[in-house]
Amino acid sequence: MTRVLFALPLLAAGLAAPAADDKSAARPLFNGTDFVGWQTAKGDPVTKGWVVKDGAMAREAAGGDIWTKDRFGDFRLELEFKTAGNSGVFIRTDKPTDNVQTGIEIQVDKPGNPGRHSVGALYDLVAPTKDASKKDDWNKMTVTAKGSVITVEVNGEKVNEMDLDKWTEGGKNPDGSKNKFKTALKDFKREGHIGFQDHGAAVSYRNVRITPFK
Repeated sequence: MTRVLFALPLLAAGLAAPAADDKSAARPLFNGTDFVGWQTAKGDPVTKGWVVKDGAMAREAAGGDIWTKDRFGDFRLELEFKTAGNSGVFIRTDKPTDNVQTGIEIQVDKPGNPGRHSVGALYDLVAPTKDASKKDDWNKMTVTAKGSVITVEVNGEKVNEMDLDKWTEGGKNPDGSKNKFKTALKDFKREGHIGFQDHGAAVSYRNVRITPFK
């Protein structure tokens, strides 16, 4: 009896504490019903431009980018997107009102030749190794941020990776090419808001989940 009494708490503790990077620890960022937990760049409720349709958040008219109220540091972000054109997923954005200079964008767009502005790109920074997206269909994207390293998967294929610590100068990539950032990316905050870009095209996002890492 004594051995059983000691074993049960250990088993219960193991079941109650999944590993920090276990997918079972993922939680929804979008409930498929309304915009609870989301806001505009100025912190107002999402009331125009974006609607909830068939369990997805859809940009149907001009409404501006939308952002999580919460901030996240290290995480795995999983989502599905369907788009008629340019959009993007912002991560670790410190100031949504200045997203260009305080956050990193993963490009969402129609299929095209890989480049620093194509789908799966770390925008203006690193081109994807290939275009793994599907036209006029839902695409799954997974973005993992751990410390200085950011990786991107599209439809189950790893297409991009960068180490922020290699970006030591503002306005310049490690290969000497120019970028739009005034601050060296190694000095960017390692936590912030997650956002979806309104760039004028019809785009939808669904099954948005995040697994925060400790």
